[in-house]
Amino acid sequence: MTQINQLFKLAARPVGLPKRSDWSFEEATVAPPADGQILVRVTHISLDPAMRGWMNDARSYIAPVALGEVMRAGGGGEVIASRNPKFAVGDQVVGVFGVQRYALSDGKGVDKVDTSLVPLPVYIGTLGMPGMTAYFGLLDVGELQDGDTVVVSGAAGAVGSVVGQVAKIKGCKVIGIAGGADKCRYLVDELGFDAAIDYKAQDLKKALREHCPKGMNVFFDNVGGEILDSALTCLARGARIVICGAISQYNNTTAVKGPSNYLSLLVYRASMKGMVVFDYASRYGEAMREMAGWMAAGKLKSREHIVEGLETFPDALLKLFAGENTGKLVLKVG
Repeated sequence: MTQINQLFKLAARPVGLPKRSDWSFEEATVAPPADGQILVRVTHISLDPAMRGWMNDARSYIAPVALGEVMRAGGGGEVIASRNPKFAVGDQVVGVFGVQRYALSDGKGVDKVDTSLVPLPVYIGTLGMPGMTAYFGLLDVGELQDGDTVVVSGAAGAVGSVVGQVAKIKGCKVIGIAGGADKCRYLVDELGFDAAIDYKAQDLKKALREHCPKGMNVFFDNVGGEILDSALTCLARGARIVICGAISQYNNTTAVKGPSNYLSLLVYRASMKGMVVFDYASRYGEAMREMAGWMAAGKLKSREHIVEGLETFPDALLKLFAGENTGKLVLKVG
């Protein structure tokens, strides 16, 4: 039986927020796997802020998606044909499969997962790239220490929500910054954060001083812009700032806004360091084992925001930039 793939290819470089015409929606016959390949029926696609950066023709930590290529995205699905001895038909797998219904792969960078333990979307969220980012960004780059005061921006998102929970597990005081009362309640009531600041309704600098009277030891930043600038006014001596992302700046049509309060790094002998999760690929297993243990013990919670329908991809991606998701945003292919 001939299978028809449906896929989104990058058609134009976005200016500001991406729009539907920046992609082309196409159909093509699915080719059988060649020697060494597997064919995956993609069931879930990871929607991440980093995808916006991959659309720019600019130097970065990874090559941009080329015009005419399938839009890059992580995801998960089922092996439905295999000519690779490491994979069998029926295996549940995660990898970078792109925004499409079917993906051919040589198996590199593809991992088998056990969906009897947790649902597949958890493996592309809390036990996937966002979870790995939180784990290594906080513990390695942030050099977390017992008793630290940790502040995380974008705290109700896929990475931020895990950062805060890991910090609590490690014995720290945690304050989350999020937009809206519902997200702030979620952080405190469900995830156990010590406090949450609604940047849309509160004076951020004042709230940070109230919750961090001795300053923050670690600031894990997913947002950038004015929120980063405000955080720099409330540092403890020797603070570590982890630059994970800057979602507030990704769709700018003008120059990126840098921190005007950067001299606080000098005053407080603080450091600011960027992190890219791919640098820790050789250690993913280490993080997976520890985080899976926390989940089994009920110490680490996972939340997925599921949107259905491959055809909804362009609009679903924009939910990230409107702050409409709580937890990991996942597209169920349907």
